[in-house]
Amino acid sequence: MPPVNLVRYSFAMGIKIAIGGKGGVGKTTVCAVWARIFAEDGFDVLAVDADPNTNLCAAFGIPSEQSPEPLVKMKQLIAERTGTGKDTIGAYFRLNPKVSDLPEKYWLKVDGLKLLVLGGITQAGAGCACPEGTFLKALLTNSILQRQEVVLVDLAAGPEFMGRASVQGIDALVVVVEPGSRSIETAINIARMAKGLGIKQVAAIVNKITDAGQVETIKSQLADMPVLADIRYYPAVQEADLQRKAVFQTGPELVNKLRQAKDQLLNLVFSKAEKRQLTT
Repeated sequence: MPPVNLVRYSFAMGIKIAIGGKGGVGKTTVCAVWARIFAEDGFDVLAVDADPNTNLCAAFGIPSEQSPEPLVKMKQLIAERTGTGKDTIGAYFRLNPKVSDLPEKYWLKVDGLKLLVLGGITQAGAGCACPEGTFLKALLTNSILQRQEVVLVDLAAGPEFMGRASVQGIDALVVVVEPGSRSIETAINIARMAKGLGIKQVAAIVNKITDAGQVETIKSQLADMPVLADIRYYPAVQEADLQRKAVFQTGPELVNKLRQAKDQLLNLVFSKAEKRQLTT
C-alpha cells in the first residue's frame, strides 16, 4: 500500500491515469488489474473504457450479456445532449454538452469499483468534429477534470487518440510496450504527443517479455521514459481473455508486479515538496 500521505492526498484530490499503447500490448489488462488494486487499497475508483473495442468488461470477467452498451452507441442520448436530430449529418451542434450527470446513470459497479464504457468512433472518416466525438470528449474531460475518484482510462490503441487532446489534465500517462519495433515506435510517438499536450508524467510498462534481454533492448530505445515494471508473458492471461474471465484472477505474480508498478507511479506523480507538505 502506498505511503499514508499519498493515500490521504489521493482521496482529497483524485488521481487521473490514462493507459495507452499499440493494440494488443496489454493496456486493458493493466487498467483492469490496477483498478482492482486501487479499489482493494481503499480508493474510490472509476475505470473508463475509451477504446472503440470496449474490452474492459471482458477483462473484469463480465459476461457479454451483462456488459453495458457503450455510450457512443446511444444515438438518442447524444442527440439530446448535443442538440441534434438523431440521424442529422452536417448540422450545428453544442460543443459543450452537459454530461456531468451521466457517469452515475450509466456506470456498472463491479468488484468494488465503477466501470464506465464510453466506446469510440469507428466509422471511416469520423473524428471529433461531430456530435459523437464532441460528446465523448466532453464525457472524458469531465471524468478527468471534475471527478474526485481515482480515474483510470483505457485509451484507444495507437497514438491517434492523443491528437484529440482529450486526455489533457491527467496526472500520468502510462504506455504499455511489448517486444517489437512497432510497439516501441508507438510508445515513443505517444510519449512525444503527451509532452506536447503538457502531460508532465509519462512512464512505461514493458509487457509480454519472453527473454530477459528484451527488457534492456526496449529500455534503451525508450530513452528517458521511466519503466515501472517489466512483466513476462503469462499464458494464463491469454486463456482468461479466451474464457472471458477476470484477468485479476490469473495469478499473484502478475498482480504483485502491477502493484509495485502502481506504487512507483504514485511516487513519480507526487513531488517531494508535496510529500513534505502532506506529512506536516
